[in-house]
Amino acid sequence: MSADLPQGYRRVAGNRVREVIGLDYRELAQGLTIEHRPGRTVTEADNTIITTLSGNAAPIHLDAAYAAHTEWGRILVCSALTLAVVGGMSARSISALTTANLGLTDVRFTHPVFVGDTLYAETEITGRRPSRNRPADGVVTCRTRGINQDGRQVISFTRTFLLPIDPHAMRTLANY
Repeated sequence: MSADLPQGYRRVAGNRVREVIGLDYRELAQGLTIEHRPGRTVTEADNTIITTLSGNAAPIHLDAAYAAHTEWGRILVCSALTLAVVGGMSARSISALTTANLGLTDVRFTHPVFVGDTLYAETEITGRRPSRNRPADGVVTCRTRGINQDGRQVISFTRTFLLPIDPHAMRTLANY
């Protein structure tokens, strides 16, 4: 990369640069931990939309009067939203060039999330190897944790996905 080129960008023509998204297979070395930013503050609208879209009719997620009588004393954010937000936060760095998700395992919701909480994510690469069936791709496994504004872990999960081994070919093909 040229010294006059801003970090995180690649030159596409003369005085034009393009933002680079996604670390590539070779950059995702086992043991690497990535802190994903910016954080994301969960809103009431987020919770209502995901809860109703998913068909989750549990009153603890939608009915403030009901939720007031639970141990939490207020609406609890739907776990599907927590997973979507934290998983989504990690995608830009670790799986922006993914060709397929292979699995999501060991999902644990470890602390409640409430409207107004700000979530952050961090991902540790736990393994990578060339694909046995697709020689142009590599298999990457990672463990992602979601952490709230108080430093409490709220979720963790393991994800496995395919990445092209040659990211330049994919970026050129897709005009990225």
